Amino acid sequence: MDKRRHVDVICQHTAEGKVIPLRIRLTDEDGQWQIYNIKEYKDVSHMGTRNMPDGMYITNTTPAFECKIRVFDCIRRIRLYYDAAEMIWTMTG
Repeated sequence: MDKRRHVDVICQHTAEGKVIPLRIRLTDEDGQWQIYNIKEYKDVSHMGTRNMPDGMYITNTTPAFECKIRVFDCIRRIRLYYDAAEMIWTMTG
């Protein structure tokens, strides 16, 4: 089962050009928009070309983040990936 979803990501850029993901937005099974704040994140970009534990293949230039969000008072771990060629954020988890 493919758990990849395209999501909207609201992020901030530092003066050095680093990306800080702040929140994600996606539709639920009823088609309603849900917004989740990112509580913690770890930038796992620039660690070489590899397959991630969720099956995503990334290169050294793929922006990738391991994040924690709160869903119904439970902390959930997700991964965010940005495809610059397609201008699409993908979430797994």
